[in-house]
Amino acid sequence: MADALIIKARPLTAAAFAAYGDVLETRGRASEPMNQGWANRFRDVADVDVADNDGRVGISLVHSRADTTPVQLRLLERHPLGSQIFMPLSAHPFLVVVGVPGDVPSGDQLEAFISDGRQGVNYHKGVWHHPMIALEGASDFLIVDRSGPGNNCDESDIPGSGVEVCV
Repeated sequence: MADALIIKARPLTAAAFAAYGDVLETRGRASEPMNQGWANRFRDVADVDVADNDGRVGISLVHSRADTTPVQLRLLERHPLGSQIFMPLSAHPFLVVVGVPGDVPSGDQLEAFISDGRQGVNYHKGVWHHPMIALEGASDFLIVDRSGPGNNCDESDIPGSGVEVCV
């Protein structure tokens, strides 16, 4: 695409992603032993926010095809009534593209991050994001989000010309 806006993806870190949500990972987090010392629990790695409008936690599994880079962005979505977690199960890196809550962000207002394949993300309520983009192979994801009454998914085209992400 000749006039595409190119966004350079950067590594996913808790500090860089804080405006959009939580990074789910064990690296750098305190844990406590459980199961008679055979395991360690990392508590409260995400703020799951789904109670608006009588919502409840929903858990889904998704299988996603891999995309090639540069990735042409297709659309944005947001969930106004609850947060949404994507946790990779296949250990493949994946691309995270986000924009702040409010009006639909234009391409130059988006940020892109690369999960190392062990990190998941929890998008805070209302954060614009691209649907999951698997890299380096088809990938399975665990999704934790809101189920219940009301519309909890707004979708929009990205305003302006084409937008691509390179890694």
